[in-house]
Amino acid sequence: MRHKVIKFFRDFLDKEGFAEIETPMLTKSTPEGSRDFIVPSRLQPGKFYALPQSPQQYKQLLMASGLEKYFQIARCFRDEDSRGDRQFEHTQLDLEMSFHTQLDLEMSFVEREDVLDLTERMFIKMIEVLFPNKKIQDIPFPRIPYKEAKEKYNSDKPDLRKDKNNTDVLSFCWIIDFPFFQKTEDGGWTFEHNPFSAQRPEFIQDVLNKKNIGKIVANQYDLVLNGMELASGGIRSHDPKVLEKVFEIMGYKKEEIWEKFGHMLTAFQFGTPPHGGIAPGIDRIVTILQNEPNIREVIAFPKTGDGRDFMMQAPSEVDKKQLKELHISITKETKKK
Repeated sequence: MRHKVIKFFRDFLDKEGFAEIETPMLTKSTPEGSRDFIVPSRLQPGKFYALPQSPQQYKQLLMASGLEKYFQIARCFRDEDSRGDRQFEHTQLDLEMSFHTQLDLEMSFVEREDVLDLTERMFIKMIEVLFPNKKIQDIPFPRIPYKEAKEKYNSDKPDLRKDKNNTDVLSFCWIIDFPFFQKTEDGGWTFEHNPFSAQRPEFIQDVLNKKNIGKIVANQYDLVLNGMELASGGIRSHDPKVLEKVFEIMGYKKEEIWEKFGHMLTAFQFGTPPHGGIAPGIDRIVTILQNEPNIREVIAFPKTGDGRDFMMQAPSEVDKKQLKELHISITKETKKK
């Protein structure tokens, strides 16, 4: 069934004019929300690659390059604690779209409605074709502002099913208008959802002037199904000045911003159209639709709760020669007396 779901998405997006493009697995470590898995470089001693938490930066660079519709069945890696709906590595349907300025100056740029409409049509058709016994409770999917969801349901992923015991009922909803920033423990600011998202248009001056930080609303959205976050997305920041201000608000110095994100800021200076996308989690989709309690049931080679692969006995120690080639030494932790 996992194969059928992925094939459906591929066929659907192909007909919609999307191109499937693979992006690198060995990339750069940048702050994206979770802890990176890092890979030492043999040829560049003392330097490291990072496995991608998502193809976020690459897909935005594809939009900058002139591609209008991209997707990928993407492997993503996040070094965070495992739980029932999360593993160290997961698979997502990653897609991004933009519309470039036409020669006749009739500008048609991607907006939130374009992404939400495409995603709804894709999921409705997928359920109809592959899971005819399932019934979608509400079409179109309800849209709930983040603030209302927290106040009314005390959750940003509410389960709206009228009968929660009926596993054949599917209650999709959109959570929209997330706060852009949230306070950190030390009194600074970090992103609530994604640092690469755009703010709602009416808040652009607040970002540029670094004012009213706690009131800035992001142009972001989550797709929720039966109380589980199924997908996250947003209209992206495509103005280098705005993106730079976002990282300044988060406490990064100018030289650090350019060291970590100079590749994106430079690309955006050449004129990048507004673009946006979404990334539904394949593991979670199949888990819910197959009525399984845990994503491990729909992954061919899942890891344990503490991230181990018992069959392969991974993670494992490596040969001292390998460590020497990588200029790495292991220090054993000494117990305090």
